[in-house]
Amino acid sequence: MIDEENYGEKFKEHLLEQYKLFVEMADRVSNRRMHTNMFYISLVSALIAVTSVLREVGSFNSVIILSISGLGIIVCILWYVHIESYRKLNSAKFTVIHEIEKYLPYPCYYKEWEVLEKSRYVLLSKIEQGITIIFAIIFSIPLLRLLYYLFYLVISR
Repeated sequence: MIDEENYGEKFKEHLLEQYKLFVEMADRVSNRRMHTNMFYISLVSALIAVTSVLREVGSFNSVIILSISGLGIIVCILWYVHIESYRKLNSAKFTVIHEIEKYLPYPCYYKEWEVLEKSRYVLLSKIEQGITIIFAIIFSIPLLRLLYYLFYLVISR
């Protein structure tokens, strides 16, 4: 990194502009993450709704159970991976923000993390990932029941 002496008189002004831009980009990543979560929640909800409707009309057979359960589990895995990707991206952005803050009068975001680390703060990404695991378990139940039933049929012969 170029120091203030070698950069010139506009060092602090340019540094502040970079800082503002980087904070804005971190906010945009968080916004995209929220929209991604809404997308996956919609997909999971649709799969659950389809399951409920098929069950009500009596069109619920083994192939449909396997298909919806498998698709639901795949969606949950993809959702989990997306959350992890966004977590790493935001973590990298805040590492850079913390570096820039070393040259600013007060390191707001760094201090915020210091306060959070002293509390019982649970990372939002861990909560989000926990939700994907819960949904994956829910989608696994019909699949496991079907496999248990098929296993029981084979053994009882």
